[in-house]
Amino acid sequence: MRRRGHLRQVTSSETGHATLTAVLSAEDLAQELGLDPHARVTCGRHRCWLHQCVALPEHVVPFTGQRWCRPCRRALDVHVDGTTAVLFCPRCGYGTPDTAANRQVVQACRTSIAAMHAR
Repeated sequence: MRRRGHLRQVTSSETGHATLTAVLSAEDLAQELGLDPHARVTCGRHRCWLHQCVALPEHVVPFTGQRWCRPCRRALDVHVDGTTAVLFCPRCGYGTPDTAANRQVVQACRTSIAAMHAR
């Protein structure tokens, strides 16, 4: 079996939530085996649910279009509420630019919110 030195073990005491710990571990392994990192509902970098950190600048990926307004060439702002995430361009004022990448972000956030509330 290959060593997974680049993946660190997450303990339940670190995260405070057993479901988060399990999903982080599963997605780390799945990503190593080919899961698209943009399909994750947890953040492998910040070790939390995706919707909790999706508004950070590190989650803007102009190349793939995640959180990006192509016409304005600008990062989209994010508003997360209890059930979904809304992306909007602060420059042109459009709601979520309808691209596959932005739909993927919104869907991952919805799933992340639902998973966080699952018991």
